[in-house]
Amino acid sequence: MIETSREPGGGLEFKQRRSELIVPLEYNSKMTRESADLLKKALALPEEERAALAGSLMDSLDAVVDESAEAAWNQEIARRMEDLDSGKAKTIPWDQVRSRICGKLRHGR
Repeated sequence: MIETSREPGGGLEFKQRRSELIVPLEYNSKMTRESADLLKKALALPEEERAALAGSLMDSLDAVVDESAEAAWNQEIARRMEDLDSGKAKTIPWDQVRSRICGKLRHGR
């Protein structure tokens, strides 16, 4: 659930509640009320629909495709997949990653 409130300076403050965890969404502080309402609705969607929506939004930001950058990313993706398949790279469960990120956000790092 996303909670919103007005900050003293007039901006919106966002907090995301997942179970008992509350995370300040500081990167959204410039969001308008309309955008905040859209975000609330989007976050209420099932995971698969949220992922499709996020992909569409990201695609809308890439008006011009840089072919060399695209080729470099494809090479990087292939390298990372190879590292995972070979066991060279180890994965970290999302819950642990999220916990680390939330801790850093709470402590201003």
